[in-house]
Amino acid sequence: MSALIHPTAIIDAKAWLDSSVRVGPYSIIGAGVEIGADCEIAAHVVLEGPTQIGPRCRFWPFAVIGAAPQDKKFKDEPTRLIMGADNTVRESVTINRGTVQGGGETRIGDDNWIMAYVHIAHDCVIGSHTIFANNTTLAGHVTIEDWVILGGATLVHQFCRIGAHAFTGMAAKINGDVPPYVVIAGEMSAPRGINSEGLKRRGFSAESIMAIKRAYKTLYQSDLTLADAKLQLAEVAQQDANIARLLEYLALADRGLQR
Repeated sequence: MSALIHPTAIIDAKAWLDSSVRVGPYSIIGAGVEIGADCEIAAHVVLEGPTQIGPRCRFWPFAVIGAAPQDKKFKDEPTRLIMGADNTVRESVTINRGTVQGGGETRIGDDNWIMAYVHIAHDCVIGSHTIFANNTTLAGHVTIEDWVILGGATLVHQFCRIGAHAFTGMAAKINGDVPPYVVIAGEMSAPRGINSEGLKRRGFSAESIMAIKRAYKTLYQSDLTLADAKLQLAEVAQQDANIARLLEYLALADRGLQR
């Protein structure tokens, strides 16, 4: 037994751990789990496979990672969870593997901060540099793009997409697609402008932020239909990469926008 693995931990012979991985008391690592360099598994963590975890991830007590999806159609098919590098997964987080119907994989990028009691269901696709505050819950097949921040107890309905740099307030209820840069907040979980402060922190220029604000007004505060708004934004997108990114998102938003 490695000096980095507590003697009470249970490691399946068909799991693979880099020699630098640290495993705390009473943690269980199942068959088909692969854990990259310098990861830290605290006490009482359960990891089930097939699951691939990149380097420098940290898992806190009572997290259950890579368990079977909560889907009645699941018949023990060999679906997977794939997680990138530098992720922090706090206490009692649950992240499920994918389903055959959803493509077979749940995927999580790099440098994500996943706080206590978060649930990420089967077939979700999470980008990088996101923050999920406590008790946030994602249903199956949800897509979260890079730099998204989800406020505490945010609930996201299945198949919804949340675009890059979006922000949700506490207890937001998301049942439609949220375009990049947009803030969703308030009792009715309605659009409340753009995430200006977050964009400033990430180096967006004042001119870019102003262009995004104008695009938001075109989408949400004009009398245009969505089709006409997209046509108007297309003219701006020819000179502005951020608006072009917004249009790319809108082309994939098939649930209708959060209103």
